Amino acid sequence: MYKRFSAVMFPIVTLLFIGAIVWGYQENQEKNSILIKAENQYQRAFHDLTFHVDKLHSELGQTLAVNAKSQGMQRKGLVNVWRLTSEAQNEINQLPLTLMPFNKTEDFLSRISNFAYRTSVRDLTKHPLSTDEMNTLKSLYQNSDQISKDLQQVREKVISQNLRWMDVETAMASEQKALDNTIIDGFKTVDKKVSEYPEINWGPSVANIYTKRSVKMLKGNPMSANEVKAKAEQFLGHKNNEPIQVKENGKKTDYESYTATANYKDGNGSLSMDYTKQGQLMSFIDTRQIGAKRVSAQDAEQKALQFLRRHNYPEMDAVRYNERNNVGSFTFVPVKDNVYVYPQQVSVRVALDKGEVTGLQATDYVYEDKNRSVPKPKLTKSQAQAALNTELNLLFDRLSLIKNDSGEEVLCYEFGGKVNGSAYRIYINADNGTEESMEEMKLISG
Repeated sequence: MYKRFSAVMFPIVTLLFIGAIVWGYQENQEKNSILIKAENQYQRAFHDLTFHVDKLHSELGQTLAVNAKSQGMQRKGLVNVWRLTSEAQNEINQLPLTLMPFNKTEDFLSRISNFAYRTSVRDLTKHPLSTDEMNTLKSLYQNSDQISKDLQQVREKVISQNLRWMDVETAMASEQKALDNTIIDGFKTVDKKVSEYPEINWGPSVANIYTKRSVKMLKGNPMSANEVKAKAEQFLGHKNNEPIQVKENGKKTDYESYTATANYKDGNGSLSMDYTKQGQLMSFIDTRQIGAKRVSAQDAEQKALQFLRRHNYPEMDAVRYNERNNVGSFTFVPVKDNVYVYPQQVSVRVALDKGEVTGLQATDYVYEDKNRSVPKPKLTKSQAQAALNTELNLLFDRLSLIKNDSGEEVLCYEFGGKVNGSAYRIYINADNGTEESMEEMKLISG
């Protein structure tokens, strides 16, 4: 009996054992294949990064070397600088640097990219590179040389010592405080040197991109958490919610704020409001479940306007509309002296099942609230309209105050119209007739 059982089971067990070995071998081969592929991708991204930073230094040098009156060559050089920094940023994102202090270098490349782009897209024949911008290019040329040399040193060590990026990823993922890795040390050195560079004058157009809004920009006296709680209760009114909890954010920093939260008593979502330190509402979110659509876009717009009036916002008009997941999102701007003031816009979300406002984004309204005198246009509407595509079927026109690429407020004629089956809004500078901006738009319907 036992012999018969053994005779039957032995070959079965043997086959299972051999199968397990084969399966384990295949699994190991697949794992090694994935690791090799990841390592090759890391190595390619790193060597491409080193190459593009070196080319960046060379391109900056060529841009500086051309005659100051060769605006065409300057523009070509700046476009290449923008392209190279964009490629370098993309390659950095492909490397396992998430936990590594390399943010200073990333920020530096980002600023070079924005400086080159914003400088190259303007008409250099009318607005040539200024002395400050030429000095900025010289500083970037010197600094990029240092970064390139440091990365080349890391590259040489990677090649000579046959270093692996997978070891970097393992070291970064470990919980050890002291990381002993040649690649990590090399990138830390690069980032440390970048952080020690003298301050560079990037100009207003780039500086505005990186300007952070702080409590120092706002008027009014600081409020306590209890005062903010009272404002939140007044804002919510008679919603069926649990008691409001207020949390203070960024205490003793330039970015102090409050967050007031409450849950619905029936468990159907929550409510959240962000306030500045001075008690101005920046945002409101209602996460309740939203049912089937029963409210039209036009009715939702009226609900949003009623909400804004009820909360003491000035007279506003809707300028943009999007609809998704039974929620209508409107962008409103205040109208002052028949001019649409875009920098001080607010966004309102309306649930299309009941027409209730379930979201508000008013950060721009809060931080751009200032006394501004709207200038008078130097061009007539007809003169500005001459800059439009002759095939544009004009739907509306108005005066609008917007921010241009340099972050400056400019008065424009805003023209809305259709061409080639799509609708667009086009902003023509009311002083010189240049096209400041253009965007596709969706018309409110249904």
